[in-house]
Amino acid sequence: MQQLMKRSEVPQEHRWKLQDLFGSRAEWDKEYELVLQLVEKMKQYHGKLNEAAALKACFELEDDISLHTERLYVYANMSHHEDTADPVYQALSEKAKQLSVKVSEALSFITPEVLSLSDEELDRLIADPSLSAYRFTLVEMKRQKAHVLSKGEEALLAQVGNMSKAPETIYSMLNNADMKFPKIKNEKGEEVELTHGRYVQFLESRNSDVRRAAFEGVYSTYRKQRNTIAATLSANVTKNLFYARARKYPSALEMYLFGDNIPKEVYTNLINTIHKHLPLMHRYMKLRKQLLQVDELHMYDLFAPVVEEFDMDITFDEAKKIVKESLKPLGENYLAALQEGFDSSWIDVYENEGKRTGAYSWGAYGTHPYVLLNHKDNLNSMFTLTHEMGHALHSYYSDNNLPYRDAQYTIFLAEVASTLNEALLMDYMLKKTNDKKEKMYLLAYYIDQFRTTVFRQTMFAEFELLIHEHAEKGEALTPQLLCEIYYDLNKKYYGDDMVVDQDIEMEWARIPHFYTSFYVYKYATGFSAAQSFAKQILDEGQPAVDRYLGFLKSGGSDYSINILQKAGVDMSAPTPIEEGMSLLESLIEEMEKMAAEK
Repeated sequence: MQQLMKRSEVPQEHRWKLQDLFGSRAEWDKEYELVLQLVEKMKQYHGKLNEAAALKACFELEDDISLHTERLYVYANMSHHEDTADPVYQALSEKAKQLSVKVSEALSFITPEVLSLSDEELDRLIADPSLSAYRFTLVEMKRQKAHVLSKGEEALLAQVGNMSKAPETIYSMLNNADMKFPKIKNEKGEEVELTHGRYVQFLESRNSDVRRAAFEGVYSTYRKQRNTIAATLSANVTKNLFYARARKYPSALEMYLFGDNIPKEVYTNLINTIHKHLPLMHRYMKLRKQLLQVDELHMYDLFAPVVEEFDMDITFDEAKKIVKESLKPLGENYLAALQEGFDSSWIDVYENEGKRTGAYSWGAYGTHPYVLLNHKDNLNSMFTLTHEMGHALHSYYSDNNLPYRDAQYTIFLAEVASTLNEALLMDYMLKKTNDKKEKMYLLAYYIDQFRTTVFRQTMFAEFELLIHEHAEKGEALTPQLLCEIYYDLNKKYYGDDMVVDQDIEMEWARIPHFYTSFYVYKYATGFSAAQSFAKQILDEGQPAVDRYLGFLKSGGSDYSINILQKAGVDMSAPTPIEEGMSLLESLIEEMEKMAAEK
């Protein structure tokens, strides 16, 4: 295995150009001092936010402080990510984090002070022409007013804030630090310790004994802790119910959807539409059983490869060409922006010693976005490249078309642009190949994305909804009840061709997302919205491209659901999910035909 390069050995053409943010450390230090001075200036607006002129000046200063802080924070952390062992940037990253906390504290008075105004005073400010640039901010503040309590009550809730994080903190320590899994035998018959990271690798093994041993080893370990983990998850649900009732929301679900102004129907439509299409998942399980050539399909077979090994050797330069070719349906304007990213050192390409793992797109307003990769010459890395460039170009269009305050898009929208790029790349690859092995590999890859991102995440979302509904009725969330709910959902989602092993009833205990409540549904809605956009772009051409580019340029200038609706995707209706299911059916049909021809 080739030894990793040190950061100093990485060629310039494979590095991102952070100098576009700050040319030197001296420039960073100068901007840091500027932020400290601006924070002091903010004090002059305390108690004066009832007049348009003062409020406008306060908002302008808030934007100025936030933008400079973001630049400092992004540069320090991306420098740290180049080599996480470098003590200079460890320290700079910590300094930026401390500044960010200081800034948050300095700006924290603005919303409560504005919300202390009467509805009449707020309406007057909303209608004031001098505040037109901040109208959406003020309308959003007014929308939240019904759920903001008195100053004393808010202070009390702030004091219990740290206590409210206890369930998540306790679960994280138990799951990541204290949980120890047994040793199992790998494909070579060697004893290997089972870990969180190795678990999925073992489930992807071609050896069913290895898969079963990993599955049973993990869930027997969680079963020993079921009472503690059930109490921790129950405490998290109790916390949600407390805040929902204190802030006068009809339910915990509606409290969590309120932040992005998402109608409850988006959540319920997702679950109901997926229920309607569960026969598709059952059909894929039957096909998976056939392709794996097993008498029984077990829960530990869900990640086992169903097609022969197919290695695609794709260099980074080849990946860029294929990605660009696949994105031609988005038009010349998009392709020019993509090429600018490729040519202008937006991307940090290869792994080096100490570099942060994984991949992301990040940046600061006023400078182009950046992309961190750890590129390998394979298919997965090519999909990662197009995914992260989707995020990057979403930010690029938003930042270039909107003022700072409106440019940042919500988490609800964040995965749409990245997943759309993946959908177009997959469409291109499937149409281009004549190699049967490659086509089967791509079909399996795509169908499994639907399974994991839409069906599995929707099942998680339904589990969250059900346990909160039980708690809202005053029922205790015992380990037995949690296991029963989770087991029944697996039976419903996977169908009769799947042996739903009893151990799967403990899977709820290993899902950390359940401590970031009512979040997982966004994976499924984002994926569905992206598939809908891809279909429109491939079917309609330029009119759909124009709508999609309008979506990219909209940032966070309106509520997420409205931004999608204007672009032609209505997530309050089941249509985008139905369209995704129609595509999935065609993929399964094609794979069934190819399997029959074998």
